[in-house]
Amino acid sequence: MKYLLDTNVLSELVKTFPNQSVLTKIEQQQHEIVTAALVWHELHYGFFRLPKSKKRSIIKQFLVDVIYPNIPILPYDEHAAKWHAEMRARLTSKGQTPSFVDGQIAAIAVTRGLILVTNNTADFERIADLRLENWHV
Repeated sequence: MKYLLDTNVLSELVKTFPNQSVLTKIEQQQHEIVTAALVWHELHYGFFRLPKSKKRSIIKQFLVDVIYPNIPILPYDEHAAKWHAEMRARLTSKGQTPSFVDGQIAAIAVTRGLILVTNNTADFERIADLRLENWHV
């Protein structure tokens, strides 16, 4: 595995008008991609917040039939937790408190030697040792 996909990247797959660059990269790298349990949570959180509708049904089918069987979901384990704590302490001491969930996602990527693919690179740029790519460009 080479790439850990963030929520905003996986969400492109279910949009009415998805970013073609993202779709192309996912297709090209389909055997090299994973996601994080926290991204799985964020995708479900968005789903559960929707009222019963056709859109909600489409997203449920997307999660069950596309994401879950095809993209490995990595846990936030003890190695990621330790790395995350150290990174948070370092940034907090500089007055740069990172988003907790973004820090967890970054920790999974770093401790697994993966490149984090996100459209929100600004949210992650202060995190040392994290390799980032934006497939939306």
